[in-house]
Formats: sequence, C-alpha cells, structure tokens
Amino acid sequence: MIARGALAGLVGGLVFGAAMAPLGMLETVGSIIRVESTISGFAVNLVIAAVIGGVFGLLMNGQDPRARQTVLWGLVYGAFWWFLGPLTILPLMLGRPVAWDLGSAQALFPFLVGHLLYGAVTGLALAALMPAGPKFRQREGIGPAMICGVAYGFAAWLAVELILRPLVADGRLDWSPTYARAAAGALPAYLLGGAAALGAITLMRVLRRALFTDNIRLLREEGVGPRSVRATGHGALAGLVGGLVFTLVMLPLGLLPIIARLVGGDSTGVGLLVHLVIAQIIGVSYALLFRGRSFDHASALGWGVCYGFLWWILGGLTLLPLLLGAPPGWNVPAMVAAFPSLIGHLAYGGALGIVYYRLESRVSPWWISRNRLEESRTEQGRLQTLGSAPALWTVTVLIALTVPLLLSG
Repeated sequence: MIARGALAGLVGGLVFGAAMAPLGMLETVGSIIRVESTISGFAVNLVIAAVIGGVFGLLMNGQDPRARQTVLWGLVYGAFWWFLGPLTILPLMLGRPVAWDLGSAQALFPFLVGHLLYGAVTGLALAALMPAGPKFRQREGIGPAMICGVAYGFAAWLAVELILRPLVADGRLDWSPTYARAAAGALPAYLLGGAAALGAITLMRVLRRALFTDNIRLLREEGVGPRSVRATGHGALAGLVGGLVFTLVMLPLGLLPIIARLVGGDSTGVGLLVHLVIAQIIGVSYALLFRGRSFDHASALGWGVCYGFLWWILGGLTLLPLLLGAPPGWNVPAMVAAFPSLIGHLAYGGALGIVYYRLESRVSPWWISRNRLEESRTEQGRLQTLGSAPALWTVTVLIALTVPLLLSG
C-alpha cells in the first residue's frame, strides 16, 4: 500500500505542480532547498507528494477501496497537509513563525485549493491502483447521502468555479482570495444542489425497497408504522433539546425577534416559541432521514453536526431571508455575518444527534436479545467507520468553519 500510495501521490503532485506553477507558487516550495525557482520547486514538490502519498496509502489500508471513499479521504488529507505544510512546517524551516493567524491563512488560500486538488487526485489514483478488496454492503440512508452530496457539491464548486471557469474565461487559474470571494456566492447553490441530487437518487432506491427500512437486518421484522411513529417522537424530543442549546447562542445575538417576524411578531418570547417549533420539525426530519445510522456517540455527533450545517445553508442563508422578503444570503458578507448563527446550528445538530442516538439506543424489540442487537450495531458501525462517514463529517466541518473565515475581507 505504501508503494501504491507513493505512486498515487506522484500523480497528485504532477497535477498540483502543473496548477501552482502558473501562479508563481512553486518558488516558495523551492525555498525549502534554498533554490527559489519553478524547476526546483516542482522537483521538491514531486518528492514531497510521493512521500506523503505513501503515508496516505498506508492510512487507507483496509478501508473501502471505492473511488468515492478515497476521494473524500483525499480531500481531508489535502486540507490536513495544507495546515501542516504551508502554515506550519514550511515557515519553521525558513526560520519564520508559524502562519496560524487569519491573515496568513488567507494569503495562503491558493495553497489550500492546490492541496485539496492534490488530495482529490491522489485519492482517485489510489482507488485505481488498489486491489478490489472485500465488498462493503452497508446500505446508505437518505440523510447520509445528502451529506455526501454536500461534500461533492463543495468539490464541484472547486472544480467548476475555481478551475474550469477561470481557465475558460481567461486561459489561466486564479486562486486568489479576491477571486474566491467573487465565486463564493455560488457555493450555497452547489452545496444544496449536491445534497438534493444525491438525496433524490437515494430516495428512489429506498422506495424500491421500503420507505425508511432499517439498515440493521435484525430489526426488519418490526413494522414501518411503529418505527416511524417512534422515530417521530424521538426526533421531536431531540430537536427540542437541540433548540434549547441553540437558544444559548440566539439570545446574546438578539436573533429571536427576527425569528418572530416569521409569524408577524417581534418579541423574544414569540421568537423563542417559533424557534423551538422549527427545531422540533427539523428534529423529526433528522429522525426520518438518519434513523439507524448512528451506532455510537461519535457517529451521532458527526451526522448531527453535518445536518446542522446543512440547515444553516438551507435555513439561515436561504429560507429565512426569503420568508422575510429578502434575497438569499448567498454572498461572502452574508455568510460572514451569519457565522455566529453557524456555530448555533452546529451546536444544535450535535445535541440533536446525541440525544436522538441515546433515545433510539434504548429501543430493543422484545423478540431480539440485547447481545444480538449490540453485535449487529457493532458490525454496522465498523462498516461505517471503514467507509466514507468519518471523511464526510470532517469535510463538512472543514467547509463550515474554514471557508467563511478564509473568504472574509
């Protein structure tokens, strides 16, 4: 796996070098060996790419070998090396302090795009080189598919808006923060479009089997009606708890009177009531979309936080402005202004996921022993960990916390 990873990393390094050379960024890489030229930088880049590609191959040993999984993990790996390389190791090697401040990170935004491109290409190349391992038969739900769509929407935004569009329009790449800010207005559309597309595809697959059928084979004997009623109640309760957590963010920011305007009010009390009702409705939707997908507290937190981010885009930046008679907040100033609300949505999603998991984990049909239930959950959780779920959680948090800050003026 190390050799395959090194070869895949070399492919990613070639693409990274070809993209960064016209931007004049390879001279910075060449400064590692005290020769600031494009040629030396390209050579050093290939060596580094092969080495860290070998590490990536080692880390991916035993994981699901399908391209989707390796590409998502590649994006995570590329972002990790952006932080570890240009922001940390490179400045230290040049006798400078680490670039952990916002201004330095914004100046190095082109390197972030390059590292994400490197990671995605390396992931694709590794998937092509990996042997066909054991089949992962875990059935994906609608909710996880929507989160996967968000990650793919982000990748599509990078590919179309930051690579293809400038190449077609000007014949060159432009990964400057200024250009990225201009392209950021399209990002919510890509994220929501990806979520809607994969969600719809998975919904059609699910309808062929049975709506909301559990992923755990041992629970299939329980009827759809009892499962859906129970999930609705648990989702409403979990959403209420998440809404109360979100309130801790909304109160200091004075957001509740804005929510009250949805029903023609303007008081904090009315806003709180409307907010909690909305929180329960979203909680019910989470229960129906993600039921049977959380096998421990980590996965519950991961799916919940991702769902909270999706609702920041769908609700905070899109539906809320539209319902109040304003255009969607699909621009950098609106995203930056809504950043505190993003923290609240992530906190809401985390609490929602954890509480819902705790409620559902207590349910065991009388005809199934506790040991058999736990064995099934453990196996499904193992398959989820070996698949793309942890990468999806990480990519979503990366988008949620990094992009609005790096694109702020």
